[in-house]
Amino acid sequence: MKVGDVASEFAIRNLVARYSEAVTRRNEARFAETWAEDAQWHIIGNHATGRDDIVALWKKLIAGFPFIAQLLHGGHIEVDGDTARGGWTITEVGQGVDGSALYSLGLYRDEYCCGDGVWRFANRTFEALYMGPPDLGATFNAATEEE
Repeated sequence: MKVGDVASEFAIRNLVARYSEAVTRRNEARFAETWAEDAQWHIIGNHATGRDDIVALWKKLIAGFPFIAQLLHGGHIEVDGDTARGGWTITEVGQGVDGSALYSLGLYRDEYCCGDGVWRFANRTFEALYMGPPDLGATFNAATEEE
């Protein structure tokens, strides 16, 4: 691994951490700055293209949850110049507007791009392994093979 790749990997890890923190803090500006202008986001049956549409979809999704926390677990990154690919495991816990509890386990599959020295998401896909009550009483989905 080249020195530049190590610096890029560190910057991408920071990007992913900033994304999770922005979700937890419901910080729209910080959430927006993690995305490339022409990025794509695929999440639980929804798709958005472009930073503005991604932010609008995110606001719609979190509107039903006065509280949500995204917990970032392990991940991997493969850097190739000004692009990279990666994957992450996350847990989300939340409370719906009706007081119901949410517990979600999932995988993000990412593509990153670097422009003007800043790494951002070019494409982010969320695969839910479990979404349901915290007692884990709902159905689990098997993780699909990585592409």
